[in-house]
Amino acid sequence: MKSVAIFCGSKAGNLPIFVQTAQRVGEYLAQQGVTLVYGGGRSGLMGTVADSALQAGGRVIGVIPTALVDKELAHPNLTELHVVKDMHERKTKMSELAQGFIALPGGAGTLEEIFEQWTWAQLGIHAKPCGFLNIQGFYDPLLAMVQRTVETGFTQSRFADALQVSDSIETLVERFEAYTSPEPKWGAADVVP
Repeated sequence: MKSVAIFCGSKAGNLPIFVQTAQRVGEYLAQQGVTLVYGGGRSGLMGTVADSALQAGGRVIGVIPTALVDKELAHPNLTELHVVKDMHERKTKMSELAQGFIALPGGAGTLEEIFEQWTWAQLGIHAKPCGFLNIQGFYDPLLAMVQRTVETGFTQSRFADALQVSDSIETLVERFEAYTSPEPKWGAADVVP
């Protein structure tokens, strides 16, 4: 695994473990020689994971829309910073740069970003792994909802099963290395006789 996109909050959240884990993620990726791709900001968990990777000697690539350069406080010390037109271009660029996608805690933007990549994987737009760093069960309710979409016939189980979930960045990266993508949606498994 040469690069991983991290989606996470532009706020730090209200539990110290969120910041501590973001620090560990940046440090670990740098130690493994994995390039961090992220939203380019210097606030919240975004800034924490970037700063930690940089301090550990890692390579960090930020992608930020022009409209958010000042609002999200574009990080001034990255290996590379791509300033793009809008959020759509941001997600496309991050998808091009990363070999996998991990969501740390965050709000609507974090959820939207990881779900778009998961959707693209289902459609066969890419065959890259998507995962959740499930810090203190932060994503348990969301993962229960994903399972509900399987139970009610809206998501094929192979796509829910393809989501990688752990409270350990080491485990997620290890699983990403061994990841095999499921057959895309509308493949043979979706054809009803």
